[in-house]
Amino acid sequence: MRNWKFAMASTILGSALVLGACGSTEEAATGSETEETTADTASDEAVVEGSVAGDGSSTVAPIMEGIVEEYAAAQPGVQVTVGVSGTGGGFEKFIQGETAFSNASRPIKEEEAASLEEAGIDYTEFLLAYDGLSVVVSQDNDWVEDLTVEDLKKLWVEDGTTKKWSDINPDWPDEEVVFYAPGTDSGTFDYFNEVILEEEDLVKSATLSEDDNTLVQGIQADPNAIGFFGYAYYVANQDTLKVVTIDGVEPTNETIESGEYAPLSRPLFTYANNAKLAEDPAAYDFMQYTLENAGAMADAVGYVALPQEEYDKGLADLEALK
Repeated sequence: MRNWKFAMASTILGSALVLGACGSTEEAATGSETEETTADTASDEAVVEGSVAGDGSSTVAPIMEGIVEEYAAAQPGVQVTVGVSGTGGGFEKFIQGETAFSNASRPIKEEEAASLEEAGIDYTEFLLAYDGLSVVVSQDNDWVEDLTVEDLKKLWVEDGTTKKWSDINPDWPDEEVVFYAPGTDSGTFDYFNEVILEEEDLVKSATLSEDDNTLVQGIQADPNAIGFFGYAYYVANQDTLKVVTIDGVEPTNETIESGEYAPLSRPLFTYANNAKLAEDPAAYDFMQYTLENAGAMADAVGYVALPQEEYDKGLADLEALK
């Protein structure tokens, strides 16, 4: 498995990930007869062709980026496309029947589930990994080390005032805070809104983006900036960002898995269209590969793998859809 943490740090994800492969004509022409014989005698079940479309959370994207690229090598006859329009944007496409799976950094909402029922789409929720939503500042920020949940709410809630660092601690600079946050279609936005803002409005001055790399770059460049996003994006950029402990607890694999990093620890999901899994061998095969490799890929990109029994349960639920 390639070094996915390095790959994340050095590569900016585009608006959609399209990874698929077909063996080159030149390679096929120069292959030995032995290789051709081996391929001919491979079981038909191992050969899958087709295309599979997904969309959704940019937080889940690092896991899917790695899985899709490695799956392309395992099944070159299948092209998998994965958009990153945010959890909410992904569910919109899922409800329209445009995608076979939808990645999410929060559980599906009641209204989304109702829309799927109205559209006649049955689905299955699969757990992929744990994340610790990370609050970060520039490494040039030498005053913030720890914030409480109450501090976060005071900073991020829109109350008609201009927020300054000195509002939190009078010993901190009398400088305006610069905010960066995931876009409103993001499950990360929804989660932060629920557990920190308690459904109040986010500061209007915040720069919002569905692309977490845009947030990373903005925070890196400004000592007065603060932002939040998935743990893997902090891990991939920890040489240029500083993570803020919350109530004295730093996000780590151990604190995220144990739940000690509360209330910002959360599960990550993908939701799959049952009919597409049952009827499309390519969709089924890709989802099976995803569940078999999600734990290793989560560890590789900086998230936290689930206990193996959770992946086994997902595989059993998938098997039941055959």
